[in-house]
Amino acid sequence: MRALMLRFMRAGWSQQQLIAALPGFTTCVVIALAAGYAAAQTGAPPMLCALLVGTALHYLSEEIRTAPGVVFCVRVVLRLGVGLLGARITAAEIAALGWPSALIVITAVATTLLCGLALAKRLGLSTQMGVLAGGATAICGASAALAIAAVLPKDKALERDTLAVVVLATLLSTLAMLVYPLVAQHLGLSPTAAGLFLGATIHDVAQVVVAGYTLGPEAGNTAAIVKLSRVALLAAVVAGVVCAFRNKHDRDEAQGSGELPPLVPSFLILFLLLALFQSTVGLSPRVQSSLNDLSNACLLMGVAALGMKTSFAAIARAGWRQAALMLGTTAWIGAVVLVAVAWRMH
Repeated sequence: MRALMLRFMRAGWSQQQLIAALPGFTTCVVIALAAGYAAAQTGAPPMLCALLVGTALHYLSEEIRTAPGVVFCVRVVLRLGVGLLGARITAAEIAALGWPSALIVITAVATTLLCGLALAKRLGLSTQMGVLAGGATAICGASAALAIAAVLPKDKALERDTLAVVVLATLLSTLAMLVYPLVAQHLGLSPTAAGLFLGATIHDVAQVVVAGYTLGPEAGNTAAIVKLSRVALLAAVVAGVVCAFRNKHDRDEAQGSGELPPLVPSFLILFLLLALFQSTVGLSPRVQSSLNDLSNACLLMGVAALGMKTSFAAIARAGWRQAALMLGTTAWIGAVVLVAVAWRMH
């Protein structure tokens, strides 16, 4: 525990912040345990149970005693759980996806960014809003929106636009998590095709994992690999935004306001390192089982915290044009990937 605390302190969490996070952290642990029990009794997906219970307890995310722990579970525990998924995946599985899957992902990301810009112009919104919406939809939802916003020129509308994109991306990703597995089943997609569809379309990593493993281990592993390949493109997208909006004054202000987020998220590095180790050296069955259990526990806690962070009041405050833009980009990437997957199957 002491070593873990020191690790988080080196990551920017002070000892006081970690202590303050304990009540909320403990709440997420209790929700995860309750979700696991409910899932065992009913046969429902445990992550879905955790999400629903967390959403019902949204008020705790604004409670002064539990809010820091909820944030900690979203920012640290959830990402740790996703990173540990690398222990389940080998390079052979990644290579098995083949270049057609990579081409589908790259095409979906690039065209969704262009769709965001075109729709924003059509709706009378700013170019920055188009970049935020397109990037959030194409890459990894709220995380991508925040990373892109950090390198955009600062103005009065940026904070409002970023909040709208974050809220709408979370809502649409949650809806996709519930609906897209049903779509995949209705269309009779194979586990690999279903994982490709889910991983290439749903906004946030956690929701991709929930949706994928709802359809089974093969679909879940494929969805995780495809999704993290999208996340890996965040560096290129952010670098492109920096070049497109190059303005030294604004760039200096962005740097002066705080540390910019890394182009490659730390959980992606952990995922890749574990996958590399599993592919070359190989983890013992006992170690792999322990890492899988830890990953599942972290994901349950993180999904519970995500549910607690969902604010329907904040969603209601988002303007209709912003909502139309996010709906448009979400529909676009879903249609592009679904057509590509159907074409590949035939």
